[in-house]
Amino acid sequence: MKRIWVIVFLFILFIGNAQTLSTYEKPPVFNECDSLAVEQLKSCFNYTLNNFIFKNFDVPQIVTDEDYKGDVQVLFEVDKEGEFKVVYVDAIYEELKEECKRVFDLLPKIKPATYNGKPTFVQYSLNISIPLTEPIKEVEKPYGELKSNRDKLNATLSNEFDAVNAELKPYEKLEYSSQLNIPFTHSYYARFDDEMNVIGTNSHTAAKPFVYSDVARYYDIKAEKERLAKATDSWFGRKLFNEHLVEVQGKDYWFTVDPIVDLQVGADTEADDGTWNNTRGVFIQAGLGKRFNLSASVYESQGRFADYFNRYSESLRAFGPDPAIIPGLGIAKRFKENSYDYPVAEAYLSYTPADFLNIQFGHGKNFIGDGYRSLLQSDVSSPYPFLKLNASFWKIKYTSTWMWLKDVRPEVVEDDAFLTKYMANHYLSWNVSKRLNIGLFESVMWADTNGRGFDVNYLNPIIFFRAIEFQTGQGAGNAILGLSGKYKWNNKVNLYGQFILDEFSLGDVTGGNKSWKNKFGFQLGAKYFNAFKIDNLLLQAEYNQVRPYTYSHNTEILNYAHFNQPMAHLWGANFRELVLIGRYNYKRWFADTKLIIGQRGFDFNTDEDNFAYGGDIYTNENDRVGDTGITIGQGNKTNSFMYEQQVGYLVNPETNLKLFANIIYRDFNPQAITPTTMESSTLWFSLGVRTDLFNWYNDF
Repeated sequence: MKRIWVIVFLFILFIGNAQTLSTYEKPPVFNECDSLAVEQLKSCFNYTLNNFIFKNFDVPQIVTDEDYKGDVQVLFEVDKEGEFKVVYVDAIYEELKEECKRVFDLLPKIKPATYNGKPTFVQYSLNISIPLTEPIKEVEKPYGELKSNRDKLNATLSNEFDAVNAELKPYEKLEYSSQLNIPFTHSYYARFDDEMNVIGTNSHTAAKPFVYSDVARYYDIKAEKERLAKATDSWFGRKLFNEHLVEVQGKDYWFTVDPIVDLQVGADTEADDGTWNNTRGVFIQAGLGKRFNLSASVYESQGRFADYFNRYSESLRAFGPDPAIIPGLGIAKRFKENSYDYPVAEAYLSYTPADFLNIQFGHGKNFIGDGYRSLLQSDVSSPYPFLKLNASFWKIKYTSTWMWLKDVRPEVVEDDAFLTKYMANHYLSWNVSKRLNIGLFESVMWADTNGRGFDVNYLNPIIFFRAIEFQTGQGAGNAILGLSGKYKWNNKVNLYGQFILDEFSLGDVTGGNKSWKNKFGFQLGAKYFNAFKIDNLLLQAEYNQVRPYTYSHNTEILNYAHFNQPMAHLWGANFRELVLIGRYNYKRWFADTKLIIGQRGFDFNTDEDNFAYGGDIYTNENDRVGDTGITIGQGNKTNSFMYEQQVGYLVNPETNLKLFANIIYRDFNPQAITPTTMESSTLWFSLGVRTDLFNWYNDF
């Protein structure tokens, strides 16, 4: 990992010194400097320009009357013909800006800079200190480099660089109109959820993450972050509270670089050791031209969590020596005696060949749904490679996603390599009216067995997977169908829901025998925006229920999972739950409250009872406890209760850096205590600072 930080350091060092890495065979030349040696031309250019500005600059009367002391920053270029052109002026008075432009218009035409013997243009930045006191004294040849002096004209030329293929511009925050994804966290998306769901808007809110350009039609993220900006003049203050660490924009490109941190300490009442997390990383966003964007985030982390969280992480462990998989992140190796070391990397390319089509290829996660949970596709598993197409036209948004997943259990590993499995899904979102949205979902999972590899039958973005599954053999894949809906009751209340169908037998339903074949689940939810006329208060209620054996398969590698984690609901199957959420933000302050009450059915996993009761989607459904009389909560019935409260302060809106305090109370009561299902009652408190770029789920 030390190598990563060396690379990051060198990258940032390169950014900060890129201007000095470029060389010119010859800088621009004033007539007064024409007879000098090449190595003296730069000093002469500095000297001549500084004196010209001093002699011709008339400080505006208003600046003198108000006894202003400060700087005027000027970005200018000398073009291929040797003419001076002002690109940008920054000053507190408009009169100072106009005076700078007037003085530069007076500059004579000079000999242009040359690069490899050919004329080229160069750009410079210039600081002029106000007030001006006395002219610069003549210096004897050879000309020396001009040095800053608070009592004299402070016009140090810097940031000279090769501008053959680049033109620096003031940073204009182009990411907020780009095709980059808005980092998906439920708390941040709640800030613009109500604007996206106004009656009559043609927005599509289920397929996440959103891209900035889609949200920009309904909510001005750029303006919001500018409203939250703090008044500060120092470079450190601006970078800490208002800006990206590095912001660069040229004629056809822009990029930002930010550090990532997640530093927290806490305590868990079930364990003697404290809880903590130490994450460091780098987050890069960029745009090349108008249609190509990229993003990358690299994390290196060590941590120890609440005891129930650690037990769950170790229950997910993959083949090999590593003891755990951190839920939603990835494989962790042992750090010291009782902690974990878990690196994570996410990145993607985003290309928009036409206004109606966006293509993304990368390594990350996706989510489909309007609720806190998703029964179709969720972001609770570890990141994975994916290819995604989003097409929007008329009242329709059509999303096709292909994913490369892994089964990491020891029993399916071959030659010490994890088994590759693939998933493809389609989601069609249709705004039927100003109030009603309907979504159609289909997904298929297949594995890289018997040399099958990636099946091109599923590459077509417009197909019905069930039909393809019959053509390739019903045992060759696991197809799932889904339906979603959203109804805008009014501009304050939205109703939403999902229905997932893995397998269905109408005869068994009408017969009332509660067959195991009826593998389905549903979600019902409601959101109340600006609740009780309180601005920025969101209340949400959601009910989820999934029958036993849903998402599982008689060929275990075809279950709906990745890295020993579900690809849909966090609890797998055989459960019912009620989720109540409240979110509030005021300026930079925020508070999130979450209450989850649930009932689940676990396997007993004993010598006397090793049947599959339908909660663990990694068990073989052929090992089921029976064919009929299948009910939710069967097996080791467990009641769970979780309350989570987080309050905090948004330090930097540009990077979503937060100070927070979080408290979790979790009560977990199984009917029978087994080696894999233990009774637990814990209080977990933590304090920290976090760059909030993805969802943490603690509600196992």
